[in-house]
Amino acid sequence: MLLEGDVVAVYEDFARYTDDSPCFTEWALGVVGDAEVRAWLETLPAPRRQPNLVFAAARWHGVATPAPYAALRAALLGDDGSIRATILERRTQTNEAGRMATLLPALAALGPGPLALVEVGASAGLCLYPDRWGHRYRAADGRVVHEVGVDGDRPVLECRISGHGGARAPLPRDLPTVAWRGGVDLHPLDVTDADATAWLETLVWPEHDDRRRVLASAVEVARGDPPHLVAGDLVEELPALVERASAHGRVVVQHSAVLSYLPEPARREAEALLGGLVAEGACHWLSNEGPDVLPAVTGTGPAPPPGSFVLGLDARAVAWTHGHGRTLTWTDLSS
Repeated sequence: MLLEGDVVAVYEDFARYTDDSPCFTEWALGVVGDAEVRAWLETLPAPRRQPNLVFAAARWHGVATPAPYAALRAALLGDDGSIRATILERRTQTNEAGRMATLLPALAALGPGPLALVEVGASAGLCLYPDRWGHRYRAADGRVVHEVGVDGDRPVLECRISGHGGARAPLPRDLPTVAWRGGVDLHPLDVTDADATAWLETLVWPEHDDRRRVLASAVEVARGDPPHLVAGDLVEELPALVERASAHGRVVVQHSAVLSYLPEPARREAEALLGGLVAEGACHWLSNEGPDVLPAVTGTGPAPPPGSFVLGLDARAVAWTHGHGRTLTWTDLSS
C-alpha cells in the first residue's frame, strides 16, 4: 500500500484495498476528485496524509460512519484545528489480531517445540498470542476444513484458506507453545490504557464489526498476560530482544504491514538485519507485507494477485494473505 507521495496516487492506491469498506472507498475516491480537500491535505507533512490516519482522526472527532463523502469533506474543511492536531499526534498503529490465523501455518511449518515470539512494530502486541486463540479455517464455499484450539472459552479467529498450484498449508493439529512474547515499537501502546485502545478501535474500518469484536477480545487476552514491549528503533533494539528471547525457545521475529512505514533506506537496513539474524541461526523471520515492500521475498514465489500481502518465512514467499487476516492462499510446494 502506497503511504507517501502524490495525494491522488496515495488515495487511489488506498481505494484498491478497501473493496470491503464501501465507506472508505467512497471517501478515498472523493478525495481524489476534490481539489479543496487535496489542498488541505497537502498542508500536512507527507507521512501524515495517510488515508487511514486522516479518516480515523475525522471519526475520532465526531464523523459517524458509515457516512457519505460529504461528511468527511465538511469535517476537514471546517476543522477548528482538532482533527489536524490528532493527525499530527497519533499514528496508524492498527494491531490486527486476525492476522494470527494467516501466520499460524508458517509457525506450524517450523515444527514442534516452544516458541519465543518477537514482533517488530508491535503496537500493543496483540498478534503475539496465537496460542490463546482458536483458529477455524474454511474453504471458499464456507465449509470448515480445519479447526485447532476451538474449545473452552478461547476466542476464535476465522480464515478462508486455499492452495495455489497444488500447494497445501501445513495446518497444525495443536496450538503452538509460546514460552515468551515481546516486541519493539517506536511508540508501543499499553493495553491497560483506555484512550490507546479506543484509538485502536477507531482505526478499524467502519463496516468491520467482526474486526471490532476481535480487537476487544485481543485486548482482554493481552491484558491477562502483557507482552514485553520495548520502545525504540527496530534496528537498534532487535538484536538484544532476539538474544533475550533465545533463552526461552526457538525465536521467531514477525511483522505485518510494518516495514512499509519505513523510508526506503531504513527498510533495506531492516531487511539486511533480519536476513543476517536468520543466516546466523539466531531466529526465524516471518514477514507479512505488501508485495512491493520486500521485493526480494516476493520474487521467490508466484506473482501475487492485486491487493494481497506476501507471507514470507526466512526470506522465502510461502503464501498470499489478506491484509486483515481474512484469507490465506498457500503457495509453497515444499511444505
